[in-house]
Amino acid sequence: MTIRPVRLGVQLRPQHTSYERIRDAAAELDALGVDVIFNWDHFFPLYGEPDGKHFESWTMLAAIAEQTTHAELGALVNCNSYRNANLQADMARTIDHISAKGGTGRFIFGTGSGWFERDYDEYGYEFGTVGGRLDALADNLPIIRDRWSRLNPAPTRDIPILIGGGGEKKTLRIVAQHADIWHSFADVPTLERKLGILAEHGAAVGRDVSEVEVSVEIRDRTMQQADELHAVGATLFTLGLDGPEFDMAPVREWLSWRDGHR
Repeated sequence: MTIRPVRLGVQLRPQHTSYERIRDAAAELDALGVDVIFNWDHFFPLYGEPDGKHFESWTMLAAIAEQTTHAELGALVNCNSYRNANLQADMARTIDHISAKGGTGRFIFGTGSGWFERDYDEYGYEFGTVGGRLDALADNLPIIRDRWSRLNPAPTRDIPILIGGGGEKKTLRIVAQHADIWHSFADVPTLERKLGILAEHGAAVGRDVSEVEVSVEIRDRTMQQADELHAVGATLFTLGLDGPEFDMAPVREWLSWRDGHR
């Protein structure tokens, strides 16, 4: 079984704030020593003023890749529906190189099937069905991997794939086939059950899913609850931060908790 260190990710939610504040917050997170800086891939705020300030994910990730040195980075998560699969692969490879700074890249390809209907409607994408969007994600991941193998220059590393979602029939099968990291919102009993289902999918596709890092959101959980999630297999814990200002006090507290597990 793979032994992994506890890691802390922070999601800078790109809504209701200025880009300058996002840029400053990313720099501060990198200096503090967080393991991963995430944003999200939407076109409008998910809560608060529906038409409030909001910024696009991938262009922001390229900028964060250039300005930071240590933290990995990615979307939590990219929407597979918004961009051609080959284009996604090329964008990911490019940000991988931007983030490398002469060494190994730091980009994580976090992806999912999409769900926010307003994005689809206003930007002209077909919303379809949950099942259809999941099928499209399953179809596109092999295309993305194949494109990575043919790009010149190649990615600096095997770009980690993070897949978000907990659907037991389709999503977890896609995780078993493709993911290096699985992100969920589960509590302890749900996580234990879903890990069992993931193992069944792994057996069906011939993969040892102990290779998959388990990621969960902190949300309003206590550190004791995080300890319990860690005990059943979670090692990447993600804290969400909202603007217009990004309060770093909880980040410092959770970094101390992380360090206590190392």
